[in-house]
Amino acid sequence: QVQLVESGGGSVQAGGSLRLSCAVFGYAVTIYSRLGWFRQAPGKEREGVAAIYRGGDYTYYADSVKGRFTISRDNAKNTLYLQMNSLKPDDTAMYYCAADFRPLGSWFQPQDYNYWGQGIQVTVSS
Repeated sequence: QVQLVESGGGSVQAGGSLRLSCAVFGYAVTIYSRLGWFRQAPGKEREGVAAIYRGGDYTYYADSVKGRFTISRDNAKNTLYLQMNSLKPDDTAMYYCAADFRPLGSWFQPQDYNYWGQGIQVTVSS
């Protein structure tokens, strides 16, 4: 049974940093075709933030976070991370980690991920 559990969210001032973690249970992180981070602000659609593919060689980022966020994974700990630096108030949202086994699918479309964490709040104040 697949379970994803996020941690590390919270409140921070603009310019600060947070690191989100997503513990993956059920299968090794190396088995999933892709692992991703999404976020959803009130009144907005869920959007892809970053993703990493099975080999770990390919990572993708939304334009809004490029150069500020870094996605990574620790195979030994079976954990996915999102390092967020230079945070802005616009980054305020509920953040979700997601995973999928299927070889085909986009990195940024929520419908291309079958497994989701419960979400964790990130609030950035100005």
